Amino acid sequence: MSNKIFVKDLDVEAVIGIFNWEREVKQLIRISYEVEVEISKAFDSDKIEDTFDYKKTSKKIINYVEKSSFQLIEALAEQVAKIIFRDKKVISLKLTISKPGALRGSREVGLTIFRTV
Repeated sequence: MSNKIFVKDLDVEAVIGIFNWEREVKQLIRISYEVEVEISKAFDSDKIEDTFDYKKTSKKIINYVEKSSFQLIEALAEQVAKIIFRDKKVISLKLTISKPGALRGSREVGLTIFRTV
């Protein structure tokens, strides 16, 4: 049995980028993630501790990203993945991080990474 939980379009402001002006202002970063999780116990127990707590994990991500100062979304993505994998129920992860408005004529530019335990 495969179970996936997702969070789509989590918007966070942070310092990100390689240009001088990007180092001086916070920009919008959009984060979406999908985790494959072992949560079969939750189907019967109906208890939050038996599932992946996406609210708790997302708050950790927001807190980390808001305080971060990366040049590349690649480096940021790897650190966000580590935060998500702190929950031992996570088996695999699909994580997308993008910068809306980063490229003229494009809605957003980003990166998707895939990780497994």
